[in-house]
Amino acid sequence: MGTWHALFYPLKPGSEETVKELFRASGRPAFDVSDGDGTVVGRLLGTMAFVGREMAVRVIEVDGVLPVVAAHMSRQPEVRAFEQQLEQHLAKPRDMVTPEGARAFFRDSALECVLARRHDEPLSTQV
Repeated sequence: MGTWHALFYPLKPGSEETVKELFRASGRPAFDVSDGDGTVVGRLLGTMAFVGREMAVRVIEVDGVLPVVAAHMSRQPEVRAFEQQLEQHLAKPRDMVTPEGARAFFRDSALECVLARRHDEPLSTQV
């Protein structure tokens, strides 16, 4: 089972429909994350995107260490193209060119998963 992570994107007013289409049309990156020797060290298990009034949230489930998976995703041409197209629709400018700027965006936009329930998980015993 993986861990869930999310990013918040504040959007310019009126850009919601365009951003929905950008998410829908975005390509599929390589889901396996390999180290320098070709050994799979992580995997993107799934992605969901939600767009609402002046906001978007991307939710991902990963198997592996998030910084390693995130670094892999940032090198994927499909992800880079999406992020570049999204830029003009963001209400808050960001620097995705420099490593420092990208780290700042992820630090400031990250949402913490505080609850994940499934229908097929047993109830835990309360003390």
